[in-house]
Amino acid sequence: MNFRHLLVACSVVWLAGCATSPTTTPSDLAPLKPLTKAAPLSSTVVSLENTEDLWSRIRKGFAIPDLEHELVQEQEQWYGNRPDYIERMTTRSSKYLYHIVAELEERNMPTELALLPYIESAFNPQAVSSAKAAGMWQFMPATGTYFDLTQNAFRDDRRDVLASTRAALDYLEKLHRMFGDWHLALAAYNWGEGSVGRAMKRNERTGQGTSYTELSMPTETRHYVPKLQAVKNIIANPEKFNIELPPIDNHPYFQVVDIKRDMDVELVARLADIRASDFRALNPSFSRPTIFAAGTTQILLPWDNAKVFKRNLEAHNDGQYASWTVWVASNTMTVASAAQRIGMSESDLRSINNIPPRMMIKAGSALMVPRTSQHLNDVATHIADNGRIAFAPEVTSVTRRTPVKVLRGDSMGKLASRHGVSVANLARWNDIKPNAKLRTGQSLDVYKTVRVVASGASPQRSNGTKNSRPTITKKAAAPKVAQKRKAAPTKKQR
Repeated sequence: MNFRHLLVACSVVWLAGCATSPTTTPSDLAPLKPLTKAAPLSSTVVSLENTEDLWSRIRKGFAIPDLEHELVQEQEQWYGNRPDYIERMTTRSSKYLYHIVAELEERNMPTELALLPYIESAFNPQAVSSAKAAGMWQFMPATGTYFDLTQNAFRDDRRDVLASTRAALDYLEKLHRMFGDWHLALAAYNWGEGSVGRAMKRNERTGQGTSYTELSMPTETRHYVPKLQAVKNIIANPEKFNIELPPIDNHPYFQVVDIKRDMDVELVARLADIRASDFRALNPSFSRPTIFAAGTTQILLPWDNAKVFKRNLEAHNDGQYASWTVWVASNTMTVASAAQRIGMSESDLRSINNIPPRMMIKAGSALMVPRTSQHLNDVATHIADNGRIAFAPEVTSVTRRTPVKVLRGDSMGKLASRHGVSVANLARWNDIKPNAKLRTGQSLDVYKTVRVVASGASPQRSNGTKNSRPTITKKAAAPKVAQKRKAAPTKKQR
């Protein structure tokens, strides 16, 4: 089977196992000229002298000492009893493994680390844990910011294939320099460098050893390295576990392509002659229907389709490139007010920007809006890089009755003044005359207008993040081994 046919086969298998929700645009794009179809393999793929598959290359780069522990056998049995799960994971990983292996070799790091996303996310770049860790390397928001992973209203680089891999390897290198041992570095990646350091100091104080197996640690971290060792053993000798690994060519799956203007995801996919779901699998950091070139100058496309995209883009002279742009709220306002100013329905504005019920849009929020003659320009760099959407609970006015006591010496005028109401209203509310004599201790009703948060409104939240560098702290606990989309490994909040 040649590379092109294999690539198509792997893509079909992956698509069968992973559903992707397409994103719609407000209006149909103008008709395109006839598209160039993907060229034959010989015109787009360089020949390779090394014909070994990627699995062989990975095995040759194994360099972490094997962990001998009963938990490894438990994990081997768990994975070995689930060949369908292994097949789905490894097929999904075929899009990303070559890049990760190449990056590891460039840094002279063990290739076992290319298997870590199997443990973190089952190689799903769209995975999100209950603790808000995201991407195939499962970064928490604060840790992602620390490692320069942009998170704003339009993209989340914790999901980006290139950026998240760079950040994960940076972090693993840092941890290995810190501990001088890959097992401890992996434990710190999961549990937190501070937690591992403190566990080592506790053992040192009591004269105990400080290796991975000798430290006292949470159950999730205790199982973390055995999981990786089990996957390593299966990759090293799949026949022993009656596992058949899908073949992966020792060749890049994708190419990096430059873009110079805002473009709809659907248009990019059409020009590249691929499905939108295939595009999103390689570019999972884009959560919106339009890519803003000022914030993202590069995209990933399947190897065969990159040249197709470039040819079709050069020939694309009719119709618009982007159906959406960004409008920034000048002040805090209701969704209805914003929709009226923009010129779109309130329901559409809520839908495209994921605005919760009973929430107001805070000043400075960057909202996706249809690209019209009033909103025509490509999005500016400072908005594309820093755009955020922040909400505040809606506030409504209600009138509340409050009983008040007459104090010694009170008159109607003095009592009304003390509570900020008029004498006429005070008399009307209590069915007495405006000049009525009051008795000390007498109870009267006062009605006041107060502002309250709309019923059911959640606390303020924002899908943007500040550009600070927080101290990395311990993460939340992770789920059981059987879960496919695991919760945040402990590196995430550190």
